Amino acid sequence: MAESSAVDPNVSELEETIQELSAYRDRLRNDVLTLGQKLRLPKAKVEASIADHPELQRIEEILIQLQGQLA
Repeated sequence: MAESSAVDPNVSELEETIQELSAYRDRLRNDVLTLGQKLRLPKAKVEASIADHPELQRIEEILIQLQGQLA
Protein backbone atom coordinates (compact mmCIF):
# COMPACT_ATOMS: atom_id res chain seq x y z
CA MET A 1 0.00 0.00 0.00
CA ALA A 2 2.82 2.43 0.73
CA GLU A 3 4.08 2.00 -2.84
CA SER A 4 0.65 2.94 -4.20
CA SER A 5 0.65 6.26 -2.34
CA ALA A 6 4.18 6.96 -3.60
CA VAL A 7 3.01 6.46 -7.18
CA ASP A 8 -0.36 8.20 -6.82
CA PRO A 9 0.01 11.43 -4.85
CA ASN A 10 -2.96 12.61 -2.85
CA VAL A 11 -4.73 15.91 -3.42
CA SER A 12 -2.83 17.80 -0.72
CA GLU A 13 0.53 16.64 -2.12
CA LEU A 14 -0.49 17.77 -5.60
CA GLU A 15 -1.67 21.15 -4.32
CA GLU A 16 1.52 21.65 -2.33
CA THR A 17 3.68 20.77 -5.33
CA ILE A 18 1.68 23.11 -7.58
CA GLN A 19 2.08 25.94 -5.06
CA GLU A 20 5.82 25.36 -4.72
CA LEU A 21 6.40 25.16 -8.47
CA SER A 22 4.26 28.25 -9.06
CA ALA A 23 6.26 30.17 -6.45
CA TYR A 24 9.53 29.03 -8.06
CA ARG A 25 8.27 30.03 -11.52
CA ASP A 26 7.30 33.47 -10.21
CA ARG A 27 10.69 33.96 -8.53
CA LEU A 28 12.51 32.94 -11.69
CA ARG A 29 10.42 35.31 -13.81
CA ASN A 30 11.04 38.15 -11.36
CA ASP A 31 14.77 37.44 -11.39
CA VAL A 32 14.84 37.66 -15.19
CA LEU A 33 12.80 40.89 -15.12
CA THR A 34 15.04 42.43 -12.47
CA LEU A 35 18.18 41.49 -14.37
CA GLY A 36 16.72 42.95 -17.56
CA GLN A 37 15.95 46.20 -15.77
CA LYS A 38 19.45 46.38 -14.29
CA LEU A 39 20.92 45.84 -17.74
CA ARG A 40 18.47 48.38 -19.17
CA LEU A 41 17.24 45.98 -21.81
CA PRO A 42 14.09 46.80 -23.75
CA LYS A 43 10.98 45.34 -22.13
CA ALA A 44 10.12 43.46 -25.34
CA LYS A 45 13.50 41.72 -25.28
CA VAL A 46 13.07 40.73 -21.62
CA GLU A 47 9.56 39.41 -22.32
CA ALA A 48 10.92 37.41 -25.27
CA SER A 49 13.64 35.97 -23.02
CA ILE A 50 11.01 34.90 -20.51
CA ALA A 51 8.84 33.34 -23.23
CA ASP A 52 11.84 31.40 -24.61
CA HIS A 53 13.32 30.41 -21.25
CA PRO A 54 13.59 26.58 -21.32
CA GLU A 55 13.27 26.13 -17.56
CA LEU A 56 10.16 28.31 -17.40
CA GLN A 57 8.66 26.38 -20.32
CA ARG A 58 9.31 23.06 -18.57
CA ILE A 59 7.80 24.34 -15.32
CA GLU A 60 4.67 25.41 -17.21
CA GLU A 61 4.40 21.92 -18.78
CA ILE A 62 4.73 20.26 -15.38
CA LEU A 63 2.17 22.60 -13.81
CA ILE A 64 -0.32 21.76 -16.57
CA GLN A 65 0.23 18.02 -15.95
CA LEU A 66 -0.17 18.41 -12.20
CA GLN A 67 -3.31 20.50 -12.56
CA GLY A 68 -4.70 17.83 -14.90
CA GLN A 69 -4.05 15.17 -12.25
CA LEU A 70 -5.72 17.37 -9.68
CA ALA A 71 -8.87 17.81 -11.78
